[in-house]
Amino acid sequence: MSNVLVVEDESAIAELISINLRHAGYDVTIATNADQAQLVVDRVLPDLVLLDWMLPGQSGLQLAKRWRADARTRELPVIMLTARNEEGDKINGLDAGADDYLTKPFSTKELMARMRALLRRKAPEALDSAVEVAGLRLDPATRRVTRRLGEEMREIKIGPTEFRLLHFLMTHPERVHSRAQLLDRVWGDHVFIEERTVDVHVKRLRESLLPVQCSALIETVRGAGYRLTQQIGSVAA
Repeated sequence: MSNVLVVEDESAIAELISINLRHAGYDVTIATNADQAQLVVDRVLPDLVLLDWMLPGQSGLQLAKRWRADARTRELPVIMLTARNEEGDKINGLDAGADDYLTKPFSTKELMARMRALLRRKAPEALDSAVEVAGLRLDPATRRVTRRLGEEMREIKIGPTEFRLLHFLMTHPERVHSRAQLLDRVWGDHVFIEERTVDVHVKRLRESLLPVQCSALIETVRGAGYRLTQQIGSVAA
């Protein structure tokens, strides 16, 4: 289930979009201005943002520029929604960092099609592509996890389940995942095991990452689940 942030100050439009997205299986959060949207993004990165151009205070255009200037939000998928339909406005929106541009009024079918296309484009290009977060590198093709410490490249011994868990967390950084979500995405929804099993494997994963000073990358979010942070500064040296 993809998490979509709808940034729209007109409550009727926001609610209509939200109802249609939830009906299609999306998890939706609504923000009515740029400050609220920034708070949501600071807490958990959504999979996609529907961003209205005209917002009270800071405009959607300015917010998109701010996100593109920040390394954490640079790749955040953004579709800009606007009543402006002049070519110059569209160019300004795309130049500000929007991935796509939809002019009001628009059909729900067109919105869904644009969202699906953008999510496909922004997804990891291949499951065997190596991924790196905060200096920690995981290569699915070679089944190796490594980190450079000084002049030495250290390889981390890790079990197969912990490898899959780490791969999922590294390809979805900064997002909070509940135990049930992790069971579904890492173990598969056909596996009937207790949610507490996740805690056991997270503990093992942290123990494996401890020798290369990366155990603190795996954060516990009280009452919610786990996330992998990209902030190397939070990792104990």
